[in-house]
Amino acid sequence: MITAIARKFRLFLANCGRFIVATQRKSRHSLLPHICLGLGSIILVLWLVIYPGLAQQPEPTQKLLVATRVIPPFVIADKGQLSGFSIDLWQSITKEIGLNYEFVEYPTVANLLSAVKDGTANVGIAAISITAERQQQFDFSLPMFAGGLQIMVRNAEASGSGVPNIFQLFFSASLLQVIAIALVLIIFAAHVIWLSERHHEEGMISKSYFPGIFKACWWAAATLATQADEMPKGVIGRFIAIIWMFIGVLFVAYFTASATTSLTVQQLQGDIRGVDDLPGHLVATTAGSTAASYLKERKIPVQEVGKIEQAYDALLNKKVDAVVFDSPVLLFYAANEGKGKVEVVGSIFREENYGIVLPNNSPYRKPINSVLLGLKEKGTYQAIYDKWFGANKS
Repeated sequence: MITAIARKFRLFLANCGRFIVATQRKSRHSLLPHICLGLGSIILVLWLVIYPGLAQQPEPTQKLLVATRVIPPFVIADKGQLSGFSIDLWQSITKEIGLNYEFVEYPTVANLLSAVKDGTANVGIAAISITAERQQQFDFSLPMFAGGLQIMVRNAEASGSGVPNIFQLFFSASLLQVIAIALVLIIFAAHVIWLSERHHEEGMISKSYFPGIFKACWWAAATLATQADEMPKGVIGRFIAIIWMFIGVLFVAYFTASATTSLTVQQLQGDIRGVDDLPGHLVATTAGSTAASYLKERKIPVQEVGKIEQAYDALLNKKVDAVVFDSPVLLFYAANEGKGKVEVVGSIFREENYGIVLPNNSPYRKPINSVLLGLKEKGTYQAIYDKWFGANKS
């Protein structure tokens, strides 16, 4: 269209020039050549002003190739038909603009972005995160969805992991703290008993520091565990022993409660309860995703797969310990196909927005943004959101 207009304009100017020359030959004093020249100048100015706007307007009859990938609940494939949040939103946008389009499916987000970059596709829509690195290579629409990363693990009961990890229990921070306090109390009590019993004629402790202090430590530890088989002979020693036995009862109760709590939490929640528990565990996610970049930056062992469904299978088959991916995708799987088999733990630890990706300087960016804002103002966007992410979907 732009080329045709330019050709006609050049033809018009050429005709005006010929007319001016012919007129000047007839009459050098006529005003008609000047009038034609002025009109030509005005048309030229209008052309220069209007041309940029025309260049940015998409051809309404052009058929767009829209790159997408299956990733429920944003894009769902069922018997050759696509549905989902992103599909419904795109259909609403194109209905307002009046564009013809055709979906082209790609297996991964990397393939989708490559198609948009090399011009194989005009637009890309699915669950595509807007990042600073990607914005250097592509144009993005206004954010169409706010999400982030989250962790999914196997359901403890469904995976048969009811037997707790005893070794992990003994090395847990809470129990190590209890043991440290017990050692301090034992050493303190042992010195008090040695000082009070060493001068008693029938005392159970030797007068010399070694081996007397070792015997005192043994007695303090046994009494703390309510297993003392010998008692001090002196008055001060017996008074201390009574107090120490009460401390032993309280200590055993506290130790039992701490161990029980740790075992219960371990059975209910497993080893991974948040992002801080990921180091040392093998985590699955899709190749080229923001989740893969996040895990690599933090030196967390990661197994990259082509599709998110492969990560689900690896988790259920115990080949990996967790899956890190977009929160809405994991929540949808956990509430539907993976119900009772997996659970999403922890909170969102990397918030990110999804957008429609386009090539740089795309003429479709401005109309898409305009319609997207209009859909949000009219409530159409909220209706689509509630359809796929309402309470009944999670």
